[in-house]
Amino acid sequence: MEQQELIPHLFRTEYRKIVSVLCKRFGFAEIEVAEDIASETFITAAQTWGIKGIPPNPVAWLYNVAKNKAKNYLHRELLFNGKIAAELRNNLDEEYELEIDLSPQNINDSQLQMMFAICHPSIAPEAQVGLSLRILCGFGIDEIAEAFLSNKETINKRLFRAKEKLREGNIKIELPTLAEIDERLDAVLTTIYLLFNEGYYSVNKNQTIRKDLCLEAMRLCNMLIENKNTNKPHVNALMALMCFHTSRFDARIGINGEHISYEEQDTSLWNPDLISKGGYFLNCAAVGDRLTKYHLEATIAFWSTRQPDTTEKWENVLQLYNHLLQIEYSPVAALNRTFALSKANGKNEAIIVAEKLNLIDNQFYFTLLGELYTGIDKGKAKLNFEKALFIAKNQPDKQSIQKKIDYL
Repeated sequence: MEQQELIPHLFRTEYRKIVSVLCKRFGFAEIEVAEDIASETFITAAQTWGIKGIPPNPVAWLYNVAKNKAKNYLHRELLFNGKIAAELRNNLDEEYELEIDLSPQNINDSQLQMMFAICHPSIAPEAQVGLSLRILCGFGIDEIAEAFLSNKETINKRLFRAKEKLREGNIKIELPTLAEIDERLDAVLTTIYLLFNEGYYSVNKNQTIRKDLCLEAMRLCNMLIENKNTNKPHVNALMALMCFHTSRFDARIGINGEHISYEEQDTSLWNPDLISKGGYFLNCAAVGDRLTKYHLEATIAFWSTRQPDTTEKWENVLQLYNHLLQIEYSPVAALNRTFALSKANGKNEAIIVAEKLNLIDNQFYFTLLGELYTGIDKGKAKLNFEKALFIAKNQPDKQSIQKKIDYL
């Protein structure tokens, strides 16, 4: 990686680690302090490295500066009072070294515990995703606003309200008890799932896929798998789903950044290693007696990596979608089922079902209708493509849809 690319990547990676450890150390009452110390650390690094160059061990340099800044804060503000503060004053250096623990194990533990704290039921789902991007993934406010097609002011207010909830509720940064893990784990997986979908179905004006969001979701899920208490079948199912989807990233985006439909994808661009990993995690998920939406979606995604297209393949996918919609209905799943229906039973039947969905704000809904009507009714095909063109948010997608109209 080039030096100019290394520094932003390093800052983001280590920012999230430092903030997680300091939040665990200070508690949510001082969450802004943790963020300020991390930010000041990187400002110092940018200034110093700009003059002296990147040190031989930049990570150790950052941790050392962060520790010193945290110690200075504790000295200055006397974060603790009463007996604890007196004990700290008696042995400052030793106690601070023990308290500000930036060892790899503590970093991993802190991030996992932070994930469960952020995904507390009292926090709204969209705020959980925003806090995860900020604290666990190291995203800046501008980047979060871009991901949600929002503005800095709105995101800042959303995060502020979420932090207030954490403070007022005195939410502890710790793993739930073994008895509570399954209940709380569902909220954590929902946040990771939403984060991945935010990247996979990006509404960004310049990007059809936000790979950075997807990869961060996979990283967080992997942390759960690496912990024996959270390595559950449905966690592995979600990881399998993300591996299968990610394996087709390169084929899903065209040269100009436009979305490439499944039928038009170059299968030679599919990533066999990720498909293999998806199979491994799906196999790990095939235990126990609980069938979740992640199991079903992962199996659908598995079939999407199978070639060639056969009636058996699409009948399997159709039945999986039927089961998925019974467990948890979503417009996206219903729309995707319609595509599978067209492959299994033909376009005419799919058109009848699709028009009942009436997803008038969904670009892909009109694109699918345009594809279904192509070869059946040229006028209706063109009309639906034109509606998709009007809704499309990024220029590459607009160009791709315009090509379909021109072809007609």
